[in-house]
Amino acid sequence: MNHRKPRTSTVAKTAVSLGVAAGAGLAMTASTASATTGSGIFHDVATAVDLAHSRADRTHVSQFDETFRIHEYGPSIAVTANNRATAESVGCSPYAPCRSIALSFQIVTTSGRNARLINTTNISHAMNEHCAGCETFAGSYQFVVATPRAFTLSGQARSELTRLNRRAAALQSSRLPIDRIRQSADEIAGEIKTILDREAARAPRGGGSDPLADFNPTVTMHRHVR
Repeated sequence: MNHRKPRTSTVAKTAVSLGVAAGAGLAMTASTASATTGSGIFHDVATAVDLAHSRADRTHVSQFDETFRIHEYGPSIAVTANNRATAESVGCSPYAPCRSIALSFQIVTTSGRNARLINTTNISHAMNEHCAGCETFAGSYQFVVATPRAFTLSGQARSELTRLNRRAAALQSSRLPIDRIRQSADEIAGEIKTILDREAARAPRGGGSDPLADFNPTVTMHRHVR
């Protein structure tokens, strides 16, 4: 499994991404930065970019890529989240068809009066090119948690998400048909949503001093499969 880290993010608050590759331990990275306008005023901005890309051909007839990232941002002026999964099967023989699977799970948390204005892109693309009988599947799952005040995921939630990441990574060695792979990915996504709903329910509410920031926490899931 090729496990990619997201591209460099420009963030105002600490952004934490967690990824577990098949058979590997928990990896954690953190970065902080600020962007400056022409007037010299600092604005809190955050960008999260994740990609799973799998390409199978006559040389590599079975390919799998999976990403599972958590990006936690504090109060931000603007947040952009881009999540993509691309799977390709190219030029394999009908007698030895290819199998290409790409799965990307992205979780983004943000807070403050602009939390619900996050700019999201969630796309998957699966392509068979001159590949009769090949199996190709791409699944892109994006979760956006918006809260009026900053909060962090609990240790229990992180443990549960790590377990789900391992389940997703374990699909690499599965010989299940594509429709069952899709079903398994959807089940994992549903469990992620349940965990995030529970976490959002305990998030601090607005204090009433800022009407624009006095809203109920929300968890939005975007699903795109091909």
